[in-house]
Amino acid sequence: MFPSAMLDEAVRLLDAFRARRLRLATAESCTGGLIAALLTEIPGASDVVERGFVTYSNAAKQESLGVPAALLEAHGAISEAVARAMAEGALAHSHADVALAVTGLAGPGGGSEAKPVGLVHLAAARSGGSTLHQECRFGDIGRDQVRVRSVEVALALLWRALEA
Repeated sequence: MFPSAMLDEAVRLLDAFRARRLRLATAESCTGGLIAALLTEIPGASDVVERGFVTYSNAAKQESLGVPAALLEAHGAISEAVARAMAEGALAHSHADVALAVTGLAGPGGGSEAKPVGLVHLAAARSGGSTLHQECRFGDIGRDQVRVRSVEVALALLWRALEA
């Protein structure tokens, strides 16, 4: 299902989390659970992956993660503020030590000048630490590629959160 290089990276990441005895939660919008699917493709992932939230709608972001409606109204779902709130909400609503969130516009339509297709915001929150953020502008490279590239960036961001 996933390319072997991506699976190998996921194995290394899970091993690093395991060695530090850290648990992980995901909060995904535009990737629709692909990050959690990749991680749980690895046998034994259950000792690291605590849970995954797929919060595609604004209502789900509010109800499952506690993202304030006012934040969504002020910044829109595809924003740094909401990505950070999603990661922090996933941490607060789970038993994880680290939470990764992704929200973006995979396309093919729906973009604007301010928020074009391919805009993705990712955030990683760690208990007792700061929340990291990364903005990606992949461009209109196709829905599948935006989602796959988002998963790749998510793995790199998880490494940064692990080492922070």
